[in-house]
Amino acid sequence: MNQPTTTAVVVDDSALMRQMLSELLNSDPAIQVLGAAADPIAARALIKSTNPDVITLDIEMPKMDGLAFLEKIMTLRPTPVLMISSLTQKGADATIQALELGAVDFVAKPTSDLKGGMEAKRDEIVRKVKAAARAKLRPRSLFPSGRAKARPAGRLYRSTERVILIGASTGGVNAVRDIVFALPADCPAVLVTQHMPAGFTRSFAERLDRDAVVSVAEARHGQRAVPGHVLIAPGSQHLELSRSGANYTCRLSDSPAVSGHRPSVDVLFRSAAKCAGINAVGVILTGMGRDGAAGLLEMRRSGARTLGQDEASSVVYGMPKAALDIGAVERQLPLSKMVDAVLDLCALQKVGEVRV
Repeated sequence: MNQPTTTAVVVDDSALMRQMLSELLNSDPAIQVLGAAADPIAARALIKSTNPDVITLDIEMPKMDGLAFLEKIMTLRPTPVLMISSLTQKGADATIQALELGAVDFVAKPTSDLKGGMEAKRDEIVRKVKAAARAKLRPRSLFPSGRAKARPAGRLYRSTERVILIGASTGGVNAVRDIVFALPADCPAVLVTQHMPAGFTRSFAERLDRDAVVSVAEARHGQRAVPGHVLIAPGSQHLELSRSGANYTCRLSDSPAVSGHRPSVDVLFRSAAKCAGINAVGVILTGMGRDGAAGLLEMRRSGARTLGQDEASSVVYGMPKAALDIGAVERQLPLSKMVDAVLDLCALQKVGEVRV
């Protein structure tokens, strides 16, 4: 009989949640729950004695809130953490903060029928726990606090024609944050698809907008994509790049999930291949699975420039590797060099080489 390959500790103040999560994870033969704790004080001793591969952590906890406990874990005993968060605005804000503090990923609690809802999320939770066990723990951010200090404006991007498309999943909150915080005020329009549920992307955009030099917002249907603005796909809808005369615009849709996701990176990249072609730069960042690989290949075949995050700087080297394996990635780079490379590509072509 094969031994479990991933061990976990469950931390939640609800006895029912501890039981359900433990049973759910133990139902997978590759996972073993070593114990469960009702609060961070009890969890501290349990984690020290069992040394798990992954910790699942509720955000709202007694005695010490989940964020404070997460910060202690990341400082004193760095361990992959999967946050269990509520679908409230407060829960969304706290979840984004948790990811900035170093949590690998999160799962949103069902809003009703807790038992049935958790069972429906079984595959997602198991997949994310296994991915967290393999994830690289990265420094919080290149910009851990304070307002971003972007590069000075002034490059000739021909930014009315240039457009940057970014796709990310697990580990992407900090990766996208680092890229956005390094963009100059006159950068070309940027569209981002980050795998998140509805509600969480708004908190993500608002937190970025607060400290970035560029403007950041959740994308709206029909909104123009203009220089100096970063638009994030809403958590429940696909985001596509569209063309209206001389302008790029956003198209949102409720069409079925693609590559298992809505929003899907493949949908964003394919739309850019169709309406931007040589004027686009596609970037695929850290994430689980293959979403974005096929779309990025279409972008490259359309004449767009394509970049992928390298394995060493990725929290989960799934999406960038899938894209590289099929020839969609023109060049791989560490996250710290990505913005310079993107901006260089946006400034490269001469006016005569630009397809209008």
